[in-house]
Amino acid sequence: MNADPASFLALLKTVVLEAVEREAPEGGLTDDEPLFGPEARLDLDSLDALQVSMAIQARFGVRMPDSKETRQALRSIAHLAQHLRAAQR
Repeated sequence: MNADPASFLALLKTVVLEAVEREAPEGGLTDDEPLFGPEARLDLDSLDALQVSMAIQARFGVRMPDSKETRQALRSIAHLAQHLRAAQR
């Protein structure tokens, strides 16, 4: 996680998209767009959240056992990056 912020965000987008087995939406996935909910272009569900949290644990060694914590962290790619940086301190 010592990569520059732009590279780290790009890596997180790749990890998330691979975990949910989806292509990036048209125009690409932005850092602040919602990953879940009615405004989300990826249309992710609770199973997708589990898959993403497992991929995050495998790739970065950070567990997200609490569903409230997971929902907060997965609000957007930017929130996920912030969560992972805080967990690594």
